[in-house]
Amino acid sequence: MFARYFTSAAVLALSAGAAIADYSLTILHTNDFHARFEPISKYDSGCSAEDNTEGKCFGGSARLVTAVNDARARSDNSILVDGGDQFQGTLFYTYYKGKLAAEMMNKLGYDAMTVGNHEFDDGPEVLAGFMDAVEFPVLMSNADVSQEPALAGKLPKSTVIEKNGEKIGLIGLTPLDTSELSSPGDNVIFTDPVDAVQGEVDKLTEEGVNKIIVLSHSGYNIDQKVAAETTGVDVIVGGHTNTLLSNTNDRAEGPYPTMVGNTAIVSAYAYGKFLGELNVTFNDAGEIVEAVGEPLLNDASVSEDSDTVARIMEAAKPLDEIRNKVVAEAAEAIDGARENCRTQECQMGNLVADAMLARVKDQGIQVALANGGGLRASIDAGEVTMGEVYTVLPFQNTLATFQVTGAVLKEALENAVLQYDDESKDGRFAQVSGMKFTITGSESTGNRISDVMIDMGSGFEPLDPEKTYGVVSNNFVRSGGDGYSMFRDAMNAYDFGPDLAEVVAEYLAAAGPYKPYLDGRITVK
Repeated sequence: MFARYFTSAAVLALSAGAAIADYSLTILHTNDFHARFEPISKYDSGCSAEDNTEGKCFGGSARLVTAVNDARARSDNSILVDGGDQFQGTLFYTYYKGKLAAEMMNKLGYDAMTVGNHEFDDGPEVLAGFMDAVEFPVLMSNADVSQEPALAGKLPKSTVIEKNGEKIGLIGLTPLDTSELSSPGDNVIFTDPVDAVQGEVDKLTEEGVNKIIVLSHSGYNIDQKVAAETTGVDVIVGGHTNTLLSNTNDRAEGPYPTMVGNTAIVSAYAYGKFLGELNVTFNDAGEIVEAVGEPLLNDASVSEDSDTVARIMEAAKPLDEIRNKVVAEAAEAIDGARENCRTQECQMGNLVADAMLARVKDQGIQVALANGGGLRASIDAGEVTMGEVYTVLPFQNTLATFQVTGAVLKEALENAVLQYDDESKDGRFAQVSGMKFTITGSESTGNRISDVMIDMGSGFEPLDPEKTYGVVSNNFVRSGGDGYSMFRDAMNAYDFGPDLAEVVAEYLAAAGPYKPYLDGRITVK
């Protein structure tokens, strides 16, 4: 596609000119942290203090502090940058919004970050408050914010920092479809990433900057496209698709770095589980002659900084009563893995969609549709706390009920698989209840959904394009989020139902020990 992958040997071969090069830089990077200030389990959800003591947990701000300090000690010249989406994901964000993220990022000493789509979840005003609180530049090149009062004049497209006597240009990049994914409002206009990056590269080059790094919250595929279709970009630090690039991990989606031409692309999964560490050597012309490294796993072998542990414990106190409340029991682990819930029927999708439908079925609702991007974690077996439920469903979405014709429902399902052959694992993928359908991924866009059947109470019937159906989703999807614009003009819409997390918690509680399952409601050909 866009990438021309270099093997590790080929990357090392780039180092032939390192002896005459005069500038080495270690790029430390994170992305998609999503308010995981505390350690996480192998399911990317909360991890108990007992499991943490037993060495079963990963990440957390306290480990990240140690990992960054250790990495800086290995290099005499380093920067720390972030690929976006610090916001959203746990009760910490629900309670503190961007304040705790700003505090921890300042403590870690970041040099810059890009705006992720979730930085807009509570509108431009909360992003602006976060920017006021941090001690480093927040960047976004591919948007016009001049008409947005909260951001106009304060959100730069790029910046230049100086390290060891050399200028380094940093450019921010945000998803083109952020207006669908989040809540930036009508005053922020997003633009093509390739054109935006090239425009900033040209400007920086005119200023004499020949070492340029793009902080990109646009996904692995777009990063490869930007690298292939621009000139002058040396490194792209990725985010958005939670991509793990590695030369040693068998779950990696590509090598670290992935080379496209002379551009090195790196990404370090998500949630602070890894710290990316790329060592780059430039020659006098600003060209890369060596680019080697590996994401570092923040497991139990990385000690937790005691001061940070104490601060996060203090910040957690207002949350503890809510999140420590045991609300249900899971007979087995409930799979909510991103790679499953955005591509196929998944256990968490069935749970959430079933819970939604059960809550409103007596209101004449036949179908539930949950966007896969709204499911953010798995739940392990045993006691289920409210905190775990909120980690799966952190967005404070409410139930939304409405009516649409079968034709509109079919259009919505086609939207769900609009990017089905895209490796980005798009968040618009639909998990459903009261419905079953087939996906043929090889078909052309708009013709991938077939065999749609609706449970009408007495059994499943084929979808009738002319018939009106009652649907339950969440208020984000109903208002057009994740590309579901066909729902904006739905009939009898009511967007102010109960909080989705509370609905799921009550459903779990009523189920007794909940046993997760798949039943073939989504077939993939």
